[in-house]
Amino acid sequence: MAKQKYERTKPHVNIGTIGHVDHGKTTLTAAITRCLSTAGGAEFIPFEK
Repeated sequence: MAKQKYERTKPHVNIGTIGHVDHGKTTLTAAITRCLSTAGGAEFIPFEK
């Protein structure tokens, strides 16, 4: 039985952040995701979950 082919419906983006420890990389990534979620481009999941 053949598997179904996965078709992307949205563009896929990988974002890499480079920087020293404790310089806000996680905070920056969370802020970007939060802004995209308000525009409908991403799903925001709080860090606590």
